[in-house]
Amino acid sequence: MAIAPLSRPVVAARPLAMADRPRRAAPPSDGGRDGTGTAVLTRTRTRKPNLYRVLLLNDDYTPMEFVVHVLERFFQKDRAAATQIMMHVHQNGVGECGVFTYEVAETKVTLVMDLARKHMHPLQCVMEKK
Repeated sequence: MAIAPLSRPVVAARPLAMADRPRRAAPPSDGGRDGTGTAVLTRTRTRKPNLYRVLLLNDDYTPMEFVVHVLERFFQKDRAAATQIMMHVHQNGVGECGVFTYEVAETKVTLVMDLARKHMHPLQCVMEKK
């Protein structure tokens, strides 16, 4: 069995139509100028996040030592700083534990409240926008 070679159709030469002709380059989009102009650079500036104060509220039932423990554990205060903040809360009714971004402040408030509930203390911890 012999295979016949494929034959190509013969195409007659014809003149180029409009669609077949190469196109000329379009005029420059800058109005025909030579490309000298003012470049405008836009910079995106990131905003600093809003900060929130974490506050402890005084009550008559939570032991002072527990408040010092909370300040040491969740706010990384040393014994002297924690005692000073605890006394400020005791004398003034409210004291600032720290200033944080929203997510961090919310997490710290939740951790403090959970520990207080676990130990059956009515300690209140809140956050407010600075």
